[in-house]
Amino acid sequence: MKSYITLSICFFLFLTSYSCNSDNRDTLGGAMLSDLIKPIDGRSMRTSSTKTGEDGKPIPHNSDNSRVMPGETKVILDAEGPGVVTHMWFTFLGPGRHAWAAEGSATHQEMLLRIFYDGREQPGVEVPFGDFFANCFGKRSEVISIPVVVEDADSYNSFWPMPFRKSIRIEVVNQCKEKNINLLYYNIDWIKKEKLPKNTPYFYAHYRQEYPAKTGSDYLILETEGKGHYVGTVLAVRTRSPSWFGEGDEKIYIDGEDQPSIWGTGTEDYFLSAWGLQSGVNTPYFGTVYFDQWGIVGGHTSAFRWHLADPIVFEEKIKVTIEHFGWISPDENIEQKAHSWNEREDDYASVAIWYQTGIPTFNETVPPAEERVLPSLDKVFMAADVIPGNSFQFGSAERQDNLDFYMNGQLFFSPSKDFAKVIIPFQVDKKRPIRLLLAVTKAPDYGIWQAYLNGIKIGSPMNLYGEKVGEWEHHLLDFWPDPGDYNLELRLVGQDHRSTGKILGIESVRLRERRPRVIGFAYDKDNDWRTNPKLYE
Repeated sequence: MKSYITLSICFFLFLTSYSCNSDNRDTLGGAMLSDLIKPIDGRSMRTSSTKTGEDGKPIPHNSDNSRVMPGETKVILDAEGPGVVTHMWFTFLGPGRHAWAAEGSATHQEMLLRIFYDGREQPGVEVPFGDFFANCFGKRSEVISIPVVVEDADSYNSFWPMPFRKSIRIEVVNQCKEKNINLLYYNIDWIKKEKLPKNTPYFYAHYRQEYPAKTGSDYLILETEGKGHYVGTVLAVRTRSPSWFGEGDEKIYIDGEDQPSIWGTGTEDYFLSAWGLQSGVNTPYFGTVYFDQWGIVGGHTSAFRWHLADPIVFEEKIKVTIEHFGWISPDENIEQKAHSWNEREDDYASVAIWYQTGIPTFNETVPPAEERVLPSLDKVFMAADVIPGNSFQFGSAERQDNLDFYMNGQLFFSPSKDFAKVIIPFQVDKKRPIRLLLAVTKAPDYGIWQAYLNGIKIGSPMNLYGEKVGEWEHHLLDFWPDPGDYNLELRLVGQDHRSTGKILGIESVRLRERRPRVIGFAYDKDNDWRTNPKLYE
């Protein structure tokens, strides 16, 4: 696989240098292998986070990083052209607590990457930092592709060529209101040129979101006028309904056409997969960076598609859209049936990446960080709040705060007998449709537990064995509970044959809101969950 990726990278860089300037391939650089024996005009330059004194020498004692305070902007590169940025590398602390950041750090969803060309007031690139590198939702995930590489989920590399004529300014903005960007390191590599070919296009990237996607119209990724070629999409979707969201087709309108001449066959097909998406797909041209769980309410999917060998060329304008259609549960459907062709109301965010001569007409402003963070759907009851108390039997309980994925800790319960149990109380304030679920941890030494609600068995047994330690949601019930007090009881019922223990790790009990149309239809309002439990999948 590694040799295949290496060969693909070489082929891509050759194609890039050829397609960008077929008449004079020496001008822009981006050489690789056979191109290395050809002359390359210009002079290589680098700007980095290493601090230097008046003599130009690095200042000692680990001064090669920065802390960017809330609301501050860090100028990464401010250079005069002409030139071409050939590579950007960044790293910084993640959001979890750290010895050098006791209260944690800003997430890369709260950071904003801006790039300005030639002194313009409008940025050519304005994208949440993580989303630019296909790391959406503030999650840190590995990306192994040709133009973007996030190795081990913490080193952010961009190889997109970024030409500029007069000047370029690259900024990282901390839009988090409370936390720093901590230990920001960077290297920006670029080639200073004597000149650029007259028709050299600029690199552009912009972000959009709709929480939720607008009913009655396809989700818009990009609309701009000018001449250029579209080269990449990052798409992030949080599901607000059960089942599969991705039946929607991409529809791309070229040069003002009324009907799209580029019309796809489904969301997973656009991202070059088939029969759905799955996590951990990393190829040179496409990937599914994050896919937490299939078919749940509140599931997260992020994917990228680079049009490197197949750029979408336009002479006058382009409009890139995707439908938000998919399967839907019977309690959200006027026909009270589950089928595949329904307009869904999921939360969408995207990054469009393209090259274009001149200035684009796309000018939407990126929402502030607090609006980019997905709004919570949950009423949360923290499991660790039952310590101390009488809410567990036959075992020891403690609060565990050293998990990166649960910032507020979890209840860590070690059973001493095979009939151990934990009880977590919660309250319902009004009758409405909700989904009951548990935010739990999977680990190599965890057990199998069964949930009971007010003494009634609900859902399937919860196997918490995992090869690696990680978060998981166990969904139990779709219902319209009456107001009042409830007890969620977890009983130890077994152990996976691969597990070395029977531990329970649980962050919370969650009541997740359903879409407003579930209230409108109210099909299950009078259903008795005690005798007829339902979980829509």
